[in-house]
Amino acid sequence: MLSSHLARPGYRLALASVVFCSMVIGLGAFTRLVDAGLGCPDWPLCYGHLWAPLAETDIQAANEAWPEFPVDHSITWPEMVHRYFATALGFMVLGLWWITFRNRHLPGQPVKLPILIGLVIVLQAAFGAWTVTLKLWPQVVTAHLLGGFTTFTLLWLLTLRYSGWQPRMVIQRHGLGLKLGFMVLLMTIIQIALGGWTSSNYAALACPDFPTCQGYWVYRDGYDLAFDFNQHVGPNYLGGQLDVAARAAIQYVHRVGALILTLLTLWFAWKTWRAGLKNLVLVMLALLTTQVALGIINVYLALPLWAATAHNGVAALFLLSVVTTLYRIYRELSYGK
Repeated sequence: MLSSHLARPGYRLALASVVFCSMVIGLGAFTRLVDAGLGCPDWPLCYGHLWAPLAETDIQAANEAWPEFPVDHSITWPEMVHRYFATALGFMVLGLWWITFRNRHLPGQPVKLPILIGLVIVLQAAFGAWTVTLKLWPQVVTAHLLGGFTTFTLLWLLTLRYSGWQPRMVIQRHGLGLKLGFMVLLMTIIQIALGGWTSSNYAALACPDFPTCQGYWVYRDGYDLAFDFNQHVGPNYLGGQLDVAARAAIQYVHRVGALILTLLTLWFAWKTWRAGLKNLVLVMLALLTTQVALGIINVYLALPLWAATAHNGVAALFLLSVVTTLYRIYRELSYGK
């Protein structure tokens, strides 16, 4: 789909940024899953150091300054690696800004999209800081996750714009289902947000059985607290603050969202297949199948680190597959006018 010989200036940097952003997302998931979100209680430094205190005197001073969070190098390194990778991604986006400014007069040169990406990156940095200073407040952690997925998606869209790809033939317009595709996109975003809310409230293992939840096909308890977005800022949310019923309600809603998204995706895939975009449909369905399988594995194997991290990454790739399909449909429709 990408034609490098037609690519505009900035294509390779944009593509590299997409790959790098996927690594940042993966590191963020890993950091959260190994409970390293507060591995460094300050920001942007770590106990006042560029990496972490290593000398005994520095460790003692850090422990006295932050008695609530004694130095633990097993969780400081994931947090700092994540921060430095995110910083590097920010510099890559600055490079894209420079390329945009230098080539702003070229026909078809994207200008608004790189600017938007830069603004999202700045907001992401703020969410990263608030994640630490507000001690893993679920609202901020979920927003930080959504910001990462947004950055990933916008960078991919920019890569598609830079690629110079043009449709070679008009596909069958009657079967495109563009509105249905946007419904799939919206439901994907909602499901990612539910996944973030599940993770930030430590609700992933609240239903240890599948497909039932604590033995119930329809779980009815705990909803009054499960989605209470007015939780107080202040306590340390590491490990979560909700009771078992509320966590189970969150997990149950996440599962229902997965079912709705699966049905919508299958419907959209059928219409898109009929329209001729078979390769994109196969990728989308493969990612959906993998994601559902990883969700089930996480339940039966009690959230193994590899599966939980992959669940986060495949969600990002599935989002990109939906966006790519919609982009292809939009370009085909524009080309066929």
